[in-house]
Amino acid sequence: MSSANRTVDRLRPFTTTIFAEMSALAVEHDAVNLGQGFPDTDGPASMLDAAREAISDGRNQYPPGIGVPELRHAVARQQRDRYGLDYDPDREVLITVGATEAIAGAVVGLVEPGDEVIMIEPYYDAYAAAVAMAGGVRRVVPLVPDGDGFRLDRERLAAAFGPKTSMVVVNSPHNPTGTVLSTDDLAEIARLCVEHDVIAVTDEVYEYLVFDGRTHTPLAALPGMRERTLRISSSGKTFNCTGWKVGWVSGPPELVGAARTAKQYMSYVGSGPFQPAVAHALEHELDWVRESARGLQAKRDLISTALSDAGFVVHRSEATYFVCADPRPLGVDDGIEFCRTLPERIGVAAVPVCVFTDDREPWHHMLRFAFAKRDDVIAEAAERLRRL
Repeated sequence: MSSANRTVDRLRPFTTTIFAEMSALAVEHDAVNLGQGFPDTDGPASMLDAAREAISDGRNQYPPGIGVPELRHAVARQQRDRYGLDYDPDREVLITVGATEAIAGAVVGLVEPGDEVIMIEPYYDAYAAAVAMAGGVRRVVPLVPDGDGFRLDRERLAAAFGPKTSMVVVNSPHNPTGTVLSTDDLAEIARLCVEHDVIAVTDEVYEYLVFDGRTHTPLAALPGMRERTLRISSSGKTFNCTGWKVGWVSGPPELVGAARTAKQYMSYVGSGPFQPAVAHALEHELDWVRESARGLQAKRDLISTALSDAGFVVHRSEATYFVCADPRPLGVDDGIEFCRTLPERIGVAAVPVCVFTDDREPWHHMLRFAFAKRDDVIAEAAERLRRL
């Protein structure tokens, strides 16, 4: 058999990820890894204890296909109490192997070959891969500069909707820019979805991690959207347990059912003993989450100051783990090449934002830095950045 690449054409652009490349460079050069978005501290102690207890109690076999009852009920209560969204935990909540599987299940289960899927650019790379697996066609709508932050290009958004549009994927709070979509942006998305009878899939994994007194509004809470939205979130970013891969989908039964049909042939089930632990955290550790968000806001300020002192133009981060910075004042306009040399040059790893786009030109210079790290790690990164 030939040793040539046998991956199907539609998936060849996704054979490797920028996160793997930058993390490998960070290891090779003993760099501070501000590229990949994971925390370096554990979540609440009682959640970890609950996982140990579940393992000791023998909850180590296949959980129910839709997820353990206590987690589905906890997810439903969380959304009702926080947003006034009432979901039936037995028909309208599905537990998944992280939010990434939830996204893949939703796209593969609902998008026919040739259907168009609208995504906000820059986009998390898993969205594009899921659309490719479904045989769909992605159409991107950019975020555009708004002072020191970003907003949705609503004119381009309206132009993207058409007779072949079957889905829009909405990520807010937004990775990689840290943008929280405004009320006007969300209202325009909702208006267009209702007008064109389009399904929305919303990635809201950073729903709790918003800063400066902002609040998160789910698209599903807007008029006409509850019945056409699959709302996705997870425990990984909320409770600092990204390796557990416990996510969930909420929405009307027919949409959740479509996602489940695809999902059950991806992983079937997963994270058996971790599901009751996440249920415990949703019920008992939201104060920990609020304190975590306050800590992340302080970390955002630390890395933003360090980047500014090093000569970057720093963009506003309103939420998430990430801040974007412009290195052009340092004489740099190629973000990919700069990121590939940065670990060896000063011992810091970041990721170029343009790899999350179809139209790279407006983003070719931009870098994303992750700040969900211990303060001493951020301080070390700041010291190394000064070498620039």
